[in-house]
Amino acid sequence: MERLPNWLTWARLVAVPIVMVLLAADGGNEGPERVWALVLFVAAALTDFLDGYLARRWHVITSFGKLADPLADKALVLGTLLMLCITDGVPWWAFAVLLVREVAVTVGRLRVVHTAVIPASRGGKVKTVLQLVALGLYLLPHMPHAVDTVAWWLLVASVVLAVVTWVDYEARLARARRIAADAS
Repeated sequence: MERLPNWLTWARLVAVPIVMVLLAADGGNEGPERVWALVLFVAAALTDFLDGYLARRWHVITSFGKLADPLADKALVLGTLLMLCITDGVPWWAFAVLLVREVAVTVGRLRVVHTAVIPASRGGKVKTVLQLVALGLYLLPHMPHAVDTVAWWLLVASVVLAVVTWVDYEARLARARRIAADAS
């Protein structure tokens, strides 16, 4: 049972290309493929909350989980957002900002992984929730324009929070690099 949180993280990673293929097959038509993509996206998003809850409750927080869980979140968000940019006309700039931020944070984490694990911050978790809700709303088929408007503003808020938390991560990464340099 102690491996279940990590298996849920792996399941989320496996769901990403399936969601992307379903959205590509749907092509923005909001048909059955879109519904299946929504169902799988929501299930994958729920594993994000469940794996963390179980890891904390069972006291099985691992270095793998601290690193892989945020990667799985990034993959789910970026993969889904990319497809929504392609099929539904969601503006590319949001994807571009999030991609650059996520790559920078991930590379920074990997550079210090041998000396420190930089877990997701509270702001980073809020950003992820905003992104997941925004994308979930975008995925809902046959909704009035007001739903897309709410999704848009949630996405914008998540991009702003992404930039703010990026600055925080860079400061935390710089501290980790200084500690590693001092130790050697």
